[in-house]
Amino acid sequence: MQESFNYKHLRYFWSVAHEGSIAKASEKLHITPQTISGQLSLLEEKIGNPLFQKEGRGLRLTDTGRLVLRYADEIFELGNELNDVLRGVPTVGPAEFIVSASSGLPKTIVHKIIEPALHLDQEVSITCLQGPVDTILADLAVHKVDLVLSDTPVTGAFSVKAYNHLLGESGITFFASPMMAKRYKKNFPWSLNNAPLLVPTKQNEIRKEIDYWLNEQNIHPVIVGQFDDSALLKSFGQSGLGIFFMSSAIEDEICETFNVRSIGSLHHIKQKYYAISAERRVRHPAVAAICHTARASLFKSK
Repeated sequence: MQESFNYKHLRYFWSVAHEGSIAKASEKLHITPQTISGQLSLLEEKIGNPLFQKEGRGLRLTDTGRLVLRYADEIFELGNELNDVLRGVPTVGPAEFIVSASSGLPKTIVHKIIEPALHLDQEVSITCLQGPVDTILADLAVHKVDLVLSDTPVTGAFSVKAYNHLLGESGITFFASPMMAKRYKKNFPWSLNNAPLLVPTKQNEIRKEIDYWLNEQNIHPVIVGQFDDSALLKSFGQSGLGIFFMSSAIEDEICETFNVRSIGSLHHIKQKYYAISAERRVRHPAVAAICHTARASLFKSK
């Protein structure tokens, strides 16, 4: 096919395919059946194959028709999404950029990931939210948020049309209060056996990996607390109630902010971080800045 699509022709085809007949499409579009029939003929000429076959009083899609319909569905779905998004774009003032982070992500990591969006030439007003992964992905699907940050990639299990953009990965470091660190630093990681451990809840991907690794090594700590909020987990760890683990990418910040000490790291277990958006290709300047900076510096060689 040499010429580009005429999207008016494609819209007529799309309507006929979903309505099941030219007559029904004509009623819905308020256009004469002769006009729609003529436009369909022009589209079939450009494609070089028939799109429909007659079946009784209706029409049945050909193999080519089914292929074209799949693309047409996506094209017009994206057009509807664009209209929804544009309705929320301010005409004056800074552009609003809404980010929702999984509650299990360390706030220090979230801050470091988001910060580049504040240094764009275009003035941006950032709104930061948090919540369970399934909830914030649902918000992304209906355009309540522009970007989701998570250590769990979106998969078919979430029933959400979204795209993962890997920001980077980091090893895991275990921390404890100064007094507890003296006791458990020696002979790490075997010292974790029977040690009090504070962990994320099992909905977090890194928890699953740590549980698997501990079982493989026949190391059995005592789980004294499970948290879906990383800030609360660190507060309990700071008070000396147990050992906890976080991304090695923020090891120095955690030690300084919470007055804890590192007792050892696992470099072969990697926690991955994703920016999840509704767009396959990153076009939003704030999302592009976040992805570029995270990959270039935050998670480099971590």
